[in-house]
Amino acid sequence: MPERTGVWIIGARGGVATTAIVGALALRSGKTQSYGLITETDLCDKVPFPRWDQLVFGGHDIRSESLNDSARQIYHDTNTLGYELLTELADDLDAVDEELRPGVLYQSGRAIESLAAGDSVTTQPAAKCVAQIRADLDSFRERHQLQRVVVVNLSSTEPTVPNHPDHATAAGIEKLLAADAREALIASSLYAWAAAEAGCAYINFTPSPGALLPGIAEKFASSGLPFMGSDGKTGETLVKSALAPMFKYRNLRILAWQGYNMLGDRDGQVLASEQNCDTKVSSKDQMLRSYLGYPVDSQVRIDYVPSLNDLKTAWDFIHFEGFLGYKMSLQFTWQGCDAILAAPLVLDMVRLSALALSREERGAMKQMAVFFKQPHDTTEHDLHQQFHALAEYLHNAKE
Repeated sequence: MPERTGVWIIGARGGVATTAIVGALALRSGKTQSYGLITETDLCDKVPFPRWDQLVFGGHDIRSESLNDSARQIYHDTNTLGYELLTELADDLDAVDEELRPGVLYQSGRAIESLAAGDSVTTQPAAKCVAQIRADLDSFRERHQLQRVVVVNLSSTEPTVPNHPDHATAAGIEKLLAADAREALIASSLYAWAAAEAGCAYINFTPSPGALLPGIAEKFASSGLPFMGSDGKTGETLVKSALAPMFKYRNLRILAWQGYNMLGDRDGQVLASEQNCDTKVSSKDQMLRSYLGYPVDSQVRIDYVPSLNDLKTAWDFIHFEGFLGYKMSLQFTWQGCDAILAAPLVLDMVRLSALALSREERGAMKQMAVFFKQPHDTTEHDLHQQFHALAEYLHNAKE
């Protein structure tokens, strides 16, 4: 049997996950172009990525509707997934649906809990949740005779996890799991720990801070596994990480950078909760201050506008100082479909993670920093420098 890579998605019936799965199936059958995918450019020529027909999808979700239901809703709301394409892929989506398992609710907050369906949810003590997730992953690997498995967290943004001394080490996390310490763990922590125990690469595409606590990162590294996160860089922050270097290169001092975001869909619904929104805003805001290295009056606001569905709009105002202290400004408006921007990044990172597994790499995949707002274990936020680091990695990975 040819080598195959499992792609296990947490939040598999969400908008980004559904779009990524439909996209991979369409690429497999030659029904779409590869725009938005770095791994389909000349930069990746002769890099031994898994082919689209070598990817097998499964996952967890707390909602009960089918992938076909989710895809048809996306068609109805935004028309980003075409009707004819969905009709042709209906049987394939049903086949993926057979590989989806009930998700975990564990200190997830009311906003996420409100999305859950009773028969699609596991609510048990932490250790039992981890054991169930691990069993689902092991069964998936065995059932499809997979050479490697990549777990991708595409679930809704969770509330912030309070700091706890036992977060610092893998042994501490094990102690918290055994004690069912609900004051110190969250669902993403359980998923990530189970992925490490099951020998999977791991991508935290969300800003949820519980996924890659220091002790969990230690667990991945000590298990000889690659991982990366956090918070996929798809829209406004992508533009920030491209524009901020321009001001730095020309020695123009940024005085203020105000950002206002509007979005609908389930992501916007969850972020309407202050608990969940604080996690996301913190992730979006840290990049600028970390990169520039000096104080900036920077604020980010996110509002839920249901009628926008997944068509996100962001407006940014940049106030800066130039020669002789003269103050000037730049404004931009970013309008795009969140899932269409995010899905190809997910597929790129799956292929890069599969490559890292095949090369027996371990620890944080710093070459993937270009995809994240808060890349793990690196302070480099310059988009151009991040891209050059990825290009160098890909050059060295060519067969």
